[in-house]
Amino acid sequence: MKNLEEEEVKSGWREWLLDFFSNESADEPAFKDMLREATARELVEPDALNIIYGALQVAHMQARDIMIPRSQMAYVKADARLEEFLPYLIEARHSRFPVVGETLDDIKGILHAKDILPWLLQKDWDAFNIKDVIRPPAVVPESRRLNDLLDEFRSRKNHMAVVVDEYGHVAGVVTIEDVLEQIVGDIEDEHDVDDDVFIKPLEDRCYTVKGITPIDEFNSFFETNFDEEEFDTISGLVTKEFGHLPEREESTTIHDYVFKVLNSDSRRINLLHLSVPSKQ
Repeated sequence: MKNLEEEEVKSGWREWLLDFFSNESADEPAFKDMLREATARELVEPDALNIIYGALQVAHMQARDIMIPRSQMAYVKADARLEEFLPYLIEARHSRFPVVGETLDDIKGILHAKDILPWLLQKDWDAFNIKDVIRPPAVVPESRRLNDLLDEFRSRKNHMAVVVDEYGHVAGVVTIEDVLEQIVGDIEDEHDVDDDVFIKPLEDRCYTVKGITPIDEFNSFFETNFDEEEFDTISGLVTKEFGHLPEREESTTIHDYVFKVLNSDSRRINLLHLSVPSKQ
């Protein structure tokens, strides 16, 4: 009996994927219902379900939704000497840095921290020229879909792209890790415990907020008084306001704070876009 059920589920997946890739109308909600039913029958693991949900949502998300905004970019000046920016590289603990000219809009290339290592053994740093080690930058518009961006990262073997707005100004940067986290969840490295950023400022009183942001940290950041007794995280608070587990693009307002879902799975909200009242 179980084998028959498994065959029915596999058949349903095949039919949906054929519709999806043949550019015909694919009923995504129905496909999700089928996945939830398969999970309830223990034919699909919950973790696998969440990854599938993440992969589906990536097709609807854009670079602007997850980019590190211009105001938070870690970068290196093209005319800086090695001894000047090396301490900054060590402190920032990133693997890649945009290299800029006179302004942030003048992107010269991408510096890979590992390309600096051979120079650390050299005695004469005066011979160092950053133009000799930087790599060509990948530049994408804010509207680039994340599934297309992931394809570009894979085909061009890039791990970072500079995001520009409609006027060609640098809006931020996005990495392959940022994209993959939308599919599989947060990817922690050895530095994430001490450098976990829950709230990222954007522009015009807008922020991205991780669903796992503790309510007390949210209250401290925005000087709000959201209830800390019933829920521990902003995800729980917002889900209660919705009255159901929301999907991408659904919005709700709590005390004039407008929350829009950017990413969620079958169990929780992962990422929110927040617009705060003008009094902030």
